[in-house]
Amino acid sequence: MSEIIKTAKKYVEAHIGDFHSKRLQSLDKLKLSKILKRKNPYLFRAKNILLAQDFIKALLDAHISSQEETIFGDFLEGLAIHICSTVYGGRKSTSEGIDLELDKESIRYIIAIKSGPNWANSKQIKGMVHNFKQATKIYRTANPKGNIRAINGCCYGREKKSDKGDYLKLCGQKFWEFISGDAQLYIRIIEPLGHDAKKQNETFQQSYAGVVNQFTNTFASEFCTNGIINWSKIITINSQA
Repeated sequence: MSEIIKTAKKYVEAHIGDFHSKRLQSLDKLKLSKILKRKNPYLFRAKNILLAQDFIKALLDAHISSQEETIFGDFLEGLAIHICSTVYGGRKSTSEGIDLELDKESIRYIIAIKSGPNWANSKQIKGMVHNFKQATKIYRTANPKGNIRAINGCCYGREKKSDKGDYLKLCGQKFWEFISGDAQLYIRIIEPLGHDAKKQNETFQQSYAGVVNQFTNTFASEFCTNGIINWSKIITINSQA
């Protein structure tokens, strides 16, 4: 086993529990009224959902998927910074919107780490570019002749055109190789990520079932009329001014 994989394995084993704990915390804090207000009721109606439990599961699954993407994105960011720190002396950046800094081949790289390639709209891209320019300005104040390059690093996915003018966009294999020097790291980290997953997911599924049962009872009582889902009532709580 390479030193990089040993480093990744140790980090995952030490921190993957935090990811699972945050999943559970997100589930435990849920209120039915809040997720009814956040999700699109028209979509669920168009899917012809008739059973209260089916509606609750669809609602919960949509919420959980969104939450997990954010939580796991934070975890992968921490893993990337840790690996880069070990290999290249990379460090968590103090600049706004910049996650990682490293010096490599006489170039200062400033990196904004995202989960996947399709993370942003045009406004968010402009915000990232602004952060890159501000960090570059600060760096050049102290190092007027120094070379600096901005990177949007994505933990998975592909990007055909890496050069975006103001920054490079490195996704999947290219990103993990850049921060580690290991062209196969993007594959090698899959196994460590499964650490203790079976046990953790069994605990999560127990909590999930409890929330489904609790929310189904509440939903049937408050949003069903004679056993039929009252869509008008759901729309009212979701969208009424």
